[in-house]
Amino acid sequence: MKRLLITGAAGGLGRAMRSRLAGFAETLRLSDIADLGTAASHEEIVTCDLGDAAAVMKLVEGCDGILHLGGISVEDKFSKILNANLLGLYNLYEAARAHGHPRILFASSNHVVGFYRQDEHIDAKAPMRPDGLYGVSKCFGEALARMYFEKFGQETALVRIGSCFEKPVNHRMLSGWMSYDDFVSLIDCVFRAPMLGCPVIWGISNNDSKWWDNSHAAYLGWKPKDNAEIYRAELEATIERPAPTSAMAVYQGGKFVEDPIFAED
Repeated sequence: MKRLLITGAAGGLGRAMRSRLAGFAETLRLSDIADLGTAASHEEIVTCDLGDAAAVMKLVEGCDGILHLGGISVEDKFSKILNANLLGLYNLYEAARAHGHPRILFASSNHVVGFYRQDEHIDAKAPMRPDGLYGVSKCFGEALARMYFEKFGQETALVRIGSCFEKPVNHRMLSGWMSYDDFVSLIDCVFRAPMLGCPVIWGISNNDSKWWDNSHAAYLGWKPKDNAEIYRAELEATIERPAPTSAMAVYQGGKFVEDPIFAED
């Protein structure tokens, strides 16, 4: 790949992928509204508000692939979610349509199914049950990507990330965690696949405890190697287990199911 665009490159996951994908393409084009520091020799830095259609159109030009991590990643006011996660995603897909349909990995979220219980095991065909406006924005994103695939042939991997950190930091993550290395291997599979389509992929490592079935995406050849179970003893020793009736212990979306609709100023 000559040029890979990473949106949301200043975020936690974006920073982790910036270093780990250094040799993935000849050039990494890094974009965010926040400071990205100084560009390395293989990097381009572009400040861009996803809500600015003209800026996004220019941002996507010349890119062979897009790792879309940009947007609001927590529950927030609808106006903020609207600009970054809905309007911003529409702008991105219109730019991709104008510039030759570069393949996209869209960072969706487990919060599209957050109201399923933790004792339920589901696959990609399970109806969406978003746990807040953030989750709804990811439902919109998946629907938008599907429409662009059906109408224009735009390929997208819809990766419903559970939690992607260096290691799990609470008991809920023992089921939904994805290691940085496993995410890198998934990115590699997505962009190397001869034919992608528009699959939903659960973004989780090979955890002993998991709620989601990824068998439908086996054709990609992705085989996550890490397992959150190795951190269980550490968690048990350092973090109190949530009360059995709490949202963190009952729902796949955890505390997101309890978040309010945040009032506009």
